[in-house]
Amino acid sequence: MSHVSGLVAEIDLLLPPSGLSGLVREFSEDYLRRTRAGMWDDSRAALSPLELDSRERILDVGCGTGELSRVLAAESPGAVIGCDADPELLRAAGEFVPAVAGDAHRLPFPDDTFDLVVCQALLINLPDPAAALDEFARVSTDLVAAVEPNNEAVEIESSVRAEGALERRARDAYLDGIDTDVALGADAREAFDDATLEVLETRRYDHVRTIEPPYSDGAVRAARRKATGAGLADDRETMLDGPLTAAEYDELRSEWRSMGRDVIDQMEEREYRRAEAVPFFVTVGRLSDGADTRTHQG
Repeated sequence: MSHVSGLVAEIDLLLPPSGLSGLVREFSEDYLRRTRAGMWDDSRAALSPLELDSRERILDVGCGTGELSRVLAAESPGAVIGCDADPELLRAAGEFVPAVAGDAHRLPFPDDTFDLVVCQALLINLPDPAAALDEFARVSTDLVAAVEPNNEAVEIESSVRAEGALERRARDAYLDGIDTDVALGADAREAFDDATLEVLETRRYDHVRTIEPPYSDGAVRAARRKATGAGLADDRETMLDGPLTAAEYDELRSEWRSMGRDVIDQMEEREYRRAEAVPFFVTVGRLSDGADTRTHQG
C-alpha cells in the first residue's frame, strides 16, 4: 500500500488530460451520478471474481465521479486510486479515493503497479477497447476487469404507455450514430483475447433504476426535458449521423414531447412509475503467458 500512496503523492492530481481523451465521449457529472445512482447497493455478488478482500492496490480507470471507486474502497482493505481524463470528474471522485488525471491508453503509472485494474462503462466508449485493456495489463501484476453494459438490451417499463417504445427508437437512433461497440458488455471476451488476457469468468449484474412517488428533483427535471424535447435536441447531431433522416427525427421529437407531457401529467397525480434495467457484465481476466509479447501502445 505504501507503494501506491507514495506514487500518488508524486503526481499532480489536476494534470491536464492527454490528447487522446478527445477520442472518448464525455459525460457530465450530473449524468454519471444519475445513471449510476444505487448501482451495487442491492448486490455486489457479480464483483466477487475480483477477489476484492485480498487486493492491495486497485486502479479504477475512467472512474468518472467515483461511483465504482467508492464500492471498491468499501470492499477492499487495500488502496484504491481513481483515474480519469476529466479534471471536474476527478474532483468528484476525490471525495471517495485519491484521483489521478490520465487516459485509458496512456496510464501515468509504471509497469506492475497494481494487482487489480478495473473499469466501469469505459470500453464501450473507446474505439479500440483491446488497446486500453493492453495498457491495463501493463500496469497490473494479476487481474484486469471490465464492468460494461449491453446498451442494446436495456428494458423499460413505464406507466406511460408510449415511453418504452419511444425510448427504444431514440436509443437505437443514437446508437446507430456512434462508432463504438455499445453492446460490448456481453461480448467483452473478444477484446480480452486480443489483449492477451485469459478470461477467468463473466458475471451479469442488472442495474435497475426506478422512478416512483415521491419524485426526486432529478426525476422532475428529466420529465421536463422530455416535454420540451431538450434531451433529443442535445443528441440530434449524433442521431442524424446514422440512417435517421431529419424528417424522421422531427417526427420522433414531436412524439417524444407528447410523451413527456403525459409523464408530467401522471407525476402531478402521483401516478407515474418507471423502471429501467440495464444489463452489465463483469468480465475478469488474468495476465497470460503471452502478455509480455504484445507491443504496448503509449
